[in-house]
Amino acid sequence: MKITMIGTGYVGLVSGVCFSDFGHEVICVDKDPRKIDRLKAGEVPIYEPGLDDLIAKNVAAGRLTFTTDLPLAVAGAEAIFIAVGTPTRRGDGHADLTYVYAAAEEIAQAMTGYAVVVTKSTVPLGTNREVKRIIAKTRPDLDFDVASNPEFLREGAAIDDFMRPDRIVVGVQNDRAAEVMAEIYRPLYLRDFPIVTTDLESAEMIKYAANAFLAIKITFINEIAALCEKVGADVKKVSHGMGLDGRIGNKFLHAGPGYGGSCFPKDTRALARMGQDHAAPVQLVETAIQVNDDIKRRMIDKIVDLCGGSVNRKTIAVLGVTFKPNTDDMREAPALSILPWLVGNGAKVRVTDPKGQAEGEALLPGVIWVDDAYKAAHKADAVVILTEWNEFRALDLKRLARKMETPRLADLRNIYSVKDAKRAGFEAYVSVGRVDFLKAASAESSASAAAE
Repeated sequence: MKITMIGTGYVGLVSGVCFSDFGHEVICVDKDPRKIDRLKAGEVPIYEPGLDDLIAKNVAAGRLTFTTDLPLAVAGAEAIFIAVGTPTRRGDGHADLTYVYAAAEEIAQAMTGYAVVVTKSTVPLGTNREVKRIIAKTRPDLDFDVASNPEFLREGAAIDDFMRPDRIVVGVQNDRAAEVMAEIYRPLYLRDFPIVTTDLESAEMIKYAANAFLAIKITFINEIAALCEKVGADVKKVSHGMGLDGRIGNKFLHAGPGYGGSCFPKDTRALARMGQDHAAPVQLVETAIQVNDDIKRRMIDKIVDLCGGSVNRKTIAVLGVTFKPNTDDMREAPALSILPWLVGNGAKVRVTDPKGQAEGEALLPGVIWVDDAYKAAHKADAVVILTEWNEFRALDLKRLARKMETPRLADLRNIYSVKDAKRAGFEAYVSVGRVDFLKAASAESSASAAAE
């Protein structure tokens, strides 16, 4: 099939490349000539494991091309995917659909025959019907259908998620559109991956409901972590015990500095706003948004306490600033709240991240970038693990402690343990949802005094 993918951001590029690997003829379109020039030259503008090799393979096979010429790309296409950005609109929390609707108008002007116009972007309920209205108004003569096909791609594992999905969700209005979508995903259907075919509104809602539920799950375990700290429980053991229940599962039950990224923050805000607008408030989601903001402030308090009550004139090494490992995405990363506060309160912040510097330099003014964790820790007063990259999961903690002015570790991803920190020579260790080093030492002293 001939497929056009409008937008070469994260979703559009990964989806277009994977469709071409199915054997379809895919043209990816973007208005940014610099991005298209880079892609034509074999440079990938985002970091996603395996994507560069997949692009090279399908370009060489003649199935994948890149252009800024939307009319050329749309002409003769059997399916036209809209995969443009839908950022949070300033002031009201709604998803900004400016780019989606502009794409719909341009598609209408360029179409030459029947096609299914598929919204891949995450959009609020009713958006696909509005896309249909815009196209019909712009070109009343056109024969076309619309479809909703939300993505469920995890950054850092997007190719595997696309090729081995939990499900493919397709919202349509008739059998003709459903048949086109089934043909596009035929390679996955033949391998028995489930395709959920439904109406437009249900498809739109599935995406928001799924992301909001996962965000709530993260927020819930972070609130349990805060309680664990007060009562002396271990959140890692709690989450493990919970996750063994098949009704709950162990995914997204890892305590840390809160959720970030391109999806959860904006999708929870948009869903909360939709609920308010339709007089059906989604109170769990509203609370999750507020709690997630509070969690980031709680992480700042942990760092301040670790530094003896003030970060002024302290050198703090931060390991990882992307919102999760295996991506260069900084959108809504906890680092964007935590690091500016540290810099603003007088700390000298030294940062290392395997892929985050290119984007992070503009977003985190005032920090110093270095190549690795040990350089970051040189004569530092504290080390903070903020993103759980593999490089930070296997640190030589003794070497790290020896590099520091005062060996103190804030392990905000619970990679290590009090025992690890003590054995390595750290004088203080804090984590999330567990008894930290200082409290453990205090408890031991109290127990000794009582025994005497």
